[in-house]
Amino acid sequence: MMHLTPLARASSTGSVRIEVDGVSHQVDRGISVAAALLQLGCETFRTHPVSQARRAPYCMMGVCFECLVQTDADGQQRACMLTVCDGLRVSTR
Repeated sequence: MMHLTPLARASSTGSVRIEVDGVSHQVDRGISVAAALLQLGCETFRTHPVSQARRAPYCMMGVCFECLVQTDADGQQRACMLTVCDGLRVSTR
């Protein structure tokens, strides 16, 4: 499991509220949606459309597309490339 380093935690300036699968959470401002979901303990971001295998972040830099999530902002997005913003709604289903 990935964890935020103390430096990453110290660099955040406050927090924002996001909604994940209908549940409201307070997360650090300025981190990626992938980092926020991992921080919240989310282990599965999506399932493979054919095999139904569980998927989660792999590269954390936007290359692999394993962290796709549905957002209210722009539809399907790579969670590692999207920064959290106040009121963002994310679906991992």
